[in-house]
Amino acid sequence: MRGFPVIGVAVLLTVTLASCQPTPIAGTPVRVDRVVSGQTVEITQADGNTTSQTVRAIGIDAPDLQQQPWGMAAKKRLEELVEGRSILLEFDVESEDGFDRQLAYLWVDGVLANEQLVAEGFVLDRARSPNIKYQQRLTLARERARLARRGIWNPENPLRQTPSEFRHQNR
Repeated sequence: MRGFPVIGVAVLLTVTLASCQPTPIAGTPVRVDRVVSGQTVEITQADGNTTSQTVRAIGIDAPDLQQQPWGMAAKKRLEELVEGRSILLEFDVESEDGFDRQLAYLWVDGVLANEQLVAEGFVLDRARSPNIKYQQRLTLARERARLARRGIWNPENPLRQTPSEFRHQNR
């Protein structure tokens, strides 16, 4: 019976296992001091710099805090995921918005929190070019949540207006 030589099997196994390992995220370590909304947090640098900065999560649009119950539910879920924890910020093409907030993907224990919020039905995905690195992942997460009728996609208590529509109507 012919097969792989022992060394060949070991190399094949090593290559296969190595390709299954998650890619380490190159990000800036920070501590989340406070969650402001379902898409915005206040952070301090992990290096001891005590200057607080505001960070808006890229690729998502959380219901406004006044959109009950979903605004507060999104904020609470983000608090559960990141508040008081050390996380990594991953930046995309633009690192700040017009409100002097940093724009970043929030990684906690190797999980993209932006994506998790979408997948659980707490927020919508929203691509804002040029920051579209994870647009496909976020779109797929939305479709999974929608098909499973999670959170804002639950037909018994759906989100009736997008956050943008709500803000525009309630200025």
